[in-house]
This record gives sequence, C-alpha cells and structure tokens, in this order.
Amino acid sequence: MSKEPLMTLVANELDDPSLQGLGMYISLRGMSDAGNTHSQVANELFGKLDSELFASFDADELVAYTSQRPRVTFLGDHFAGYQAPRLEIYLMTDELEQRFWLVTGVEPDLKWERVITELISFVKAFNVDLVVSTASLPMPVPHTRPVGVTAHGNRKDLIENISTWSPTVESPAGLTSLLEIRLNDIERDVVGYSLHTPHYLAESEYPAVAVAALEYVGAALKLALPTDNLREAGRLVDGQLAEQLENSTDVRQMVDGFEKRFDAHSQEHERRSLLLDEGENLPDAEELGTRVEDFLATIEDTDDWLNSTDNGQLPGDPE
Repeated sequence: MSKEPLMTLVANELDDPSLQGLGMYISLRGMSDAGNTHSQVANELFGKLDSELFASFDADELVAYTSQRPRVTFLGDHFAGYQAPRLEIYLMTDELEQRFWLVTGVEPDLKWERVITELISFVKAFNVDLVVSTASLPMPVPHTRPVGVTAHGNRKDLIENISTWSPTVESPAGLTSLLEIRLNDIERDVVGYSLHTPHYLAESEYPAVAVAALEYVGAALKLALPTDNLREAGRLVDGQLAEQLENSTDVRQMVDGFEKRFDAHSQEHERRSLLLDEGENLPDAEELGTRVEDFLATIEDTDDWLNSTDNGQLPGDPE
C-alpha cells in the first residue's frame, strides 16, 4: 500500500523557468528557538515582503499535539480562533525584487525522514541553489556584546572564520540538522547559522538575534531582507535591559562575568563577517546605498532580470 505524500503543491505555474535556481531559507519553530526568533523573523518577512503560498505539508500527520499544543482563544463563554499547526513553503520576493523559497512553520515531531525526502525532491525539482537555515540557542553570553554564531555546512566560503564558538559535542538533533546531513550526502549546497541568545532572555522576544538571523541569511543568499522593525524593537529592549542593570547589582554582576568570558574568548578567535568587502572593510550606510543604486542601475528590464537564470546566477550578482 503506497503512502500518500505529505506535501501538496498548491501553486499553478510549476513549469515557470524563473523558479529554477532560487535559494531557500528554512526557519522553523522548534526546540532551538531561544528568544522567539522564528516568530519575529516570520512577522518581519510576511509583514514587509510579497509572499505566495506554494506548497503545504499535512501538519496533522507530523505534530504530536501533546508536545506542541496549538493555541486557542477563549472568549468569555466559548472557544474560538484555533491556530492549527502549519508547515509550508512560500515563494517570497525581497526588497530588491529577488525571489527565494521560504520553508516556515512548526518543526515536525514525526516522520522526519519522509519530510526530508519530500523537501529534497523539491530542492531537486526546482534546482535550489543553496539551502540556508537558522536556529537560536540559549547560551551563557551577555546581551551587551554582538550576537554570536556557530556556522556549519558545506559551503566553506559562507562559514569559514564566521563562528564565535565551534565545539565538538553531541546534542539533540533537529529536522534542519538532519536535512543538512542528507543534502551534504547528495552534494547539494547547504549552510546553517545557529545564533547565540543570552540564556536569561531565552524565553522572551529578543530582537537582536532575529536581526542577526536575517543578516546572515541575506548575506548568504544575496537577498535584501527587512530588519527595520526588529532594529527599532531591539533599541527598546536594550533600553529596558540597561535600566534593569542599573537597578540590580546581582544582574549587573552576572552580566559582567559573561562579558569577561566573552571578551577573553573573542580575543583568541578572529572572526570574518559575511558583510566585509575584499579589503576586509565593513561598508557604511552611504556605501551600502551606493551599492544598491549601482546594482539597480545594471537592470534595464526588471521582468527580464527576474526571469533570467544562468547556472543559478542572476544578472548583477558578483562573479
């Protein structure tokens, strides 16, 4: 007896050649989501970018409801607004009209191998150029320092000298970590960025780690992803945290200890930023604006640009 597929394609133009060679970003809500990173990233992307639902998985087959209880609203005398779990693939368009795939929703509890088999079939069918995932881990790090990261995958140019922490350790697996293994086995490009969230903020919304996630994904996939709302929220959170540090000696001592360990470790490990230019200089806002203007100036016909592919490379991309 054959098994029914878990994924259903809901889009119409499956043979559109412009869908070939796009990048894919995977962001799931699961165990590794300290700082509520997934929901913040999803809100920013869907709030600012055009999106089209392209495929959906049968989440009812994948979720153990006792471990991931969906939300429901109680309105005085009755229940309403049941939020069913979802796992979906969207075709997204970034702020420079570049398209990419977004796999978003809950991390499945069940049938990982079947989900991964169908995701890999999607990757092959649409010749996905690069798969990028993000996760957020609670770590003994201070919020007063830049967000740390552990970069992993098989694209050395996108992970070498990026990590602030590169341990050898056995840890619980996630769907994206298993997917990375399976994609590497078939020699498909895949990278992941596990962001380090201060453990004392793991249960709260921490915008800085969501900003970092979008920055790493944008750099890896050459996308212009929105972060303005998250940055503004981050400034408000920083102000609240600064006030707490000022009013609590215990909190200040804890953060001081994290800062000393962080700074000592940072001095021993030099990092490379994906945003650095060839001279290892970080462009300022004016330089970034000039690069965007130069990029747009190379596009004579936006429709032709969107529909053109050459081994997965778009006109205007660096060699």
